[in-house]
Amino acid sequence: MYHFFVTSENVDLVNNKTYIFGSDVNHIKNVLRIKAGEEILISDGLGHDYVCEVEEVNNDCIVSGITDEQFMGTELPVKLYLFQGLPKSDKMELIIQKACELGAFEIIPVATKRAVVKLDDKKAKKKTERWNSIAESAAKQSRRSIIPVVKEPMNYKEALSYAKDLDMVLIPYENYKDMTETKQVIDEINTENIKSIGIFIGPEGGFEKEEVDMADDCGFKRISLGKRILRTETAGLMILSVIGFKIELENNNGSIL
Repeated sequence: MYHFFVTSENVDLVNNKTYIFGSDVNHIKNVLRIKAGEEILISDGLGHDYVCEVEEVNNDCIVSGITDEQFMGTELPVKLYLFQGLPKSDKMELIIQKACELGAFEIIPVATKRAVVKLDDKKAKKKTERWNSIAESAAKQSRRSIIPVVKEPMNYKEALSYAKDLDMVLIPYENYKDMTETKQVIDEINTENIKSIGIFIGPEGGFEKEEVDMADDCGFKRISLGKRILRTETAGLMILSVIGFKIELENNNGSIL
């Protein structure tokens, strides 16, 4: 079943209709060649999903009738914020794609001291538009109920301030080796008391010690990702996987350990 996003204004629950406008119309009509009578999945970007049957395929709008409002959503009950140190090359695109698949709610690019990439305002805006397009595609592919937001790049101090209101913030650090303490931190994650988690990942070369100390001052928790040194494009995805898996198991009355 193909998946599309619309704004909440284009979901008419009174008449049980959804309306698709914009570039998706051409994609549906001329690329996917979807016809009236076929089923599609519509999400309003606010966490609501609708199974729909296509009724009209027009040049500027696709009209569908809602057949099921009770589609089981795919969103985690805890919002995960990935603060990613700006990596080189096109690694950010891979990180965004996979982070969206793994359940990230927001991805925040961060300019850290060791980040090689430097973006002026014009380049940052263009990159952010590209990154959000990738997030939308990944959200469709993985049947997310929302499109994760990729923020414009922040400096490190701005990122620390942005993360302060989250319920828990983790900072994996290669010089921190205490796996027992790390396990205790992961065990603290539960859907009753924790509704938002930030994860800070350094760029190539990792964080400066001063940056980790600043995170300590904010009350963030150091954790270890094990004995091996992970690439920047691997580290965030690894911890997103661990946290997401724990939350999924908890929702299904399971246990991670």
